[in-house]
Amino acid sequence: MSKAVCQSGKSRLRQAFCLICLAASGLLAASPEDVKSLLEQARTYEKAEDYAGAERSYREALTLAPNDPEALKRLGILYQTELKFGDSIELFRRALSISPQQPEVSFYLGASYLGLNQFKEARESFEREFSTAHPHPRCHYYYAIALQSLGRTDDALAQLHQSLAANPKDADALYQLARLHMNASLETMQTLADLGPDSFQLHALMGEVYANNHRYEESLKEYRAALAKRPDAPGLHYALGTALRNLKQIDEAEKEFLEARREDPNDPRVNLYLGEFAVGRQHYADAIDYLRVASAAQPGLARPHFLLGRCYLALKDLEKSKSELLIAAQADPADPQPHFLLAQIYREQGDSESRARELKEFERLSLAEKTKTYQSAKAAPQ
Repeated sequence: MSKAVCQSGKSRLRQAFCLICLAASGLLAASPEDVKSLLEQARTYEKAEDYAGAERSYREALTLAPNDPEALKRLGILYQTELKFGDSIELFRRALSISPQQPEVSFYLGASYLGLNQFKEARESFEREFSTAHPHPRCHYYYAIALQSLGRTDDALAQLHQSLAANPKDADALYQLARLHMNASLETMQTLADLGPDSFQLHALMGEVYANNHRYEESLKEYRAALAKRPDAPGLHYALGTALRNLKQIDEAEKEFLEARREDPNDPRVNLYLGEFAVGRQHYADAIDYLRVASAAQPGLARPHFLLGRCYLALKDLEKSKSELLIAAQADPADPQPHFLLAQIYREQGDSESRARELKEFERLSLAEKTKTYQSAKAAPQ
């Protein structure tokens, strides 16, 4: 009787053990789907900015699958969003210890190190990310930030250019690129000032800086100081002429451009400006000489051809005028002015159909130009 009871007890234990094994195997079989469902649930919470709910779902997923690298990554990203960089780093490192090539984990790890100003570790993480099959699209940008913080400016610039090669409209990369160049320029200018605050080089450079910022009076002062230091320096007369032209001091500008032309008779910019002045004074023969040089040097530029067209029209050479104006219209399809002058030529030649066509095009382009000007003014900050 005792033996039978013992056998019966063992049988029940075996049955219980089998049930436990079956339950366990069922649990393990269900885990991947359960984990996936919990990750999706967490993502829904995140979209609703319910980060506490998202964390609960991620934690439940990790209870079912403690070594799931994707769940570890996602919870790490959540902590990173909440600026819990230390906690996120721990999770990212766990994920990488399980799956070293897990997509984008090294990138997010680097971003968390950046958040803690641990730039060396950030750099190393981004470099590991580049070894993966598909690095995160923003890796070049944040790698550049880490390199810049480590004083490796040239390498940072190279990474920003790579980021822009992938996305030319990346405003963040453009901003950082401009900032790095600006800082480098300011540092160089300060070094130049330390070497000689009254040097030719500093005066010439400051003249250019002021001119680029439309501060033409200050630029004139600097350019003249530079010229006094080095009267034979090439390019200064052109720079002075340009500043004077922008200040509408045409007579003085013309003198400087004539000096610049003596330095380089074939400079297209100098000849174009001298041609403009000559057209304004109705000195058409002189203007043609200048403008031919400008158009030969830059045949695709519309302005010299347009001004040549005006000269020939004033001199009653209609065919030459028409030829130049047609080139100008082709070079700058948005400019209405060549079409207005072409309409005059066709009127003189008795071609009413061509005249009507050119007038219609002139009106269309003029309206488009006015609309564009209005939209720009409307969009400009008040």
